[in-house]
Formats: sequence, C-alpha cells, structure tokens
Amino acid sequence: MRAPGKTFQVLPGGRAADAYDLQEQVGFILRKANQRHLSIFAARISDLTPPQFAALAKLHEVGATSQNQLGQMVAMDAATIKGVIDRLKARGLVELEPHGKDRRRLVVSLSEKGRELVEALLPEALEVTEETLAPLTPRETATFLRLLTKLAEG
Repeated sequence: MRAPGKTFQVLPGGRAADAYDLQEQVGFILRKANQRHLSIFAARISDLTPPQFAALAKLHEVGATSQNQLGQMVAMDAATIKGVIDRLKARGLVELEPHGKDRRRLVVSLSEKGRELVEALLPEALEVTEETLAPLTPRETATFLRLLTKLAEG
C-alpha cells in the first residue's frame, strides 16, 4: 500500500514499482520455508548436512551408482556432489571404486557404517518432514507437495 503523498515509478509492462512486496514473492517465501525446514533438520539430524543425508538416503534407496548419477538423482552439480562424497568418504560412510567399464568414473556405495547410520536416521528424517509440514492439513500437504513438485520440475 502506497503511503499518502508518495510518488511511484511505473516499470516496464505497466507495473508500479511500489507494487512489489517482498513478503509476497515466491523466492522469499520459499527461502523462509526452507530456513524453517533446515532448522528442524539440524535439530534432529545434527551430524550430517542435508546434502550429505540426501546422498546417503539415495544410495540406500538405489544401491551403488556412479558419482555423477548420484549427483543427478539428488539435484547436485558435479562439483557439489564431489565435495559431499569426499566428506562422507573421510568419515567412512561411503566407499569409492573405479567403474568396471569406464576407469574415469567412480562408483559410490554405502559402507557398512554408512548403511547403519542412514537406517538409524531414516525414521528421524520422516519426522523432520512431518514437523515441517505440521502447520498444514493432510489435504493441504498433498496439494502443497503436488504443486511444489510441479514447480521443481518446471
């Protein structure tokens, strides 16, 4: 809402500059929701970052896979997944082996320690999701997840 006597600038497309309200912008709202989720995650799963947990959970789900494929499955670029895998390897949670057919590729798999950790944390991760979505009704949750997935897939 424009303050009395305040002038405003018209932007290309005929929109007024004072029509922009940060609190109503999708990026801002998504960032605030993500911050809330990350806070809940950190309170329950403090010894792993969300990207580290995502990599372990996906490896638990699909089994051994190439580092590049793992990055694609968890929506991380090559440099990011490499750093995540390096840190998990240093902690003894994953193992790396050369790919059988392409020696340039690395195959990542859970170590026994990594498998035990992720299996212990999966119930906590479900509770993180439940707590994040707690303000929503079951119907709102289903709609929210469907719409968010649609946005994510573009």
